Amino acid sequence: MGMAVGRITVGQLEVNCYIVSDDTTKEAMVVDPGDDPDEILDYIAKKGLVLVKIVCTHTHFDHIGALPDLKEASKASLQMHKDELTTYKTAKDMAAYWGFQIDAMPEPDVFLTEGSEVAVGGVRFKVLHTPGHTPGGICLYGSGIVITGDTLFAGSVGRTDLPGGSMSALKASFKRLMALPPDTKVLPGHGPASTIANELSDNFFND
Repeated sequence: MGMAVGRITVGQLEVNCYIVSDDTTKEAMVVDPGDDPDEILDYIAKKGLVLVKIVCTHTHFDHIGALPDLKEASKASLQMHKDELTTYKTAKDMAAYWGFQIDAMPEPDVFLTEGSEVAVGGVRFKVLHTPGHTPGGICLYGSGIVITGDTLFAGSVGRTDLPGGSMSALKASFKRLMALPPDTKVLPGHGPASTIANELSDNFFND
């Protein structure tokens, strides 16, 4: 089983959108399609991939702007944590508040829970429910990597001052992520990649 992980930085807020695929089956999932749907779909087409799942680590508007176009083009299964629904349903209004415009969002197909498995071909990830930045924030852990959305960045963490944010929940989620194997590669929602070892030593949140 071989896995490929592509990263496209999308939108004005520079969200890291990840395309995870199985080298054998060519099945792929897109994680956090924040914007630039044509660029994401072009990547998928050039790699000869079949988009079967769209997974949201959380649903702030900057992470979901390309959802409608990707869903329409692929009919892929849209998956998120159920605790994210309020954030999801108010994303359009929040976008407008910040001066951005996004289209109406499709209904989710699957609600992920703590311990759920997300698979494309033989590539499998475990869902870690990591609230704090948003109530239904998740991370995807498997194959030596963890896709952290806005829960964990290189040297930092996500903000908690937006609706649904919780500093105490984020602290618990951060502590949980720090318990992963040190060589786990961290793929965050913004900024450069890191490792758990680096965050243990360098992240200001690690007290």
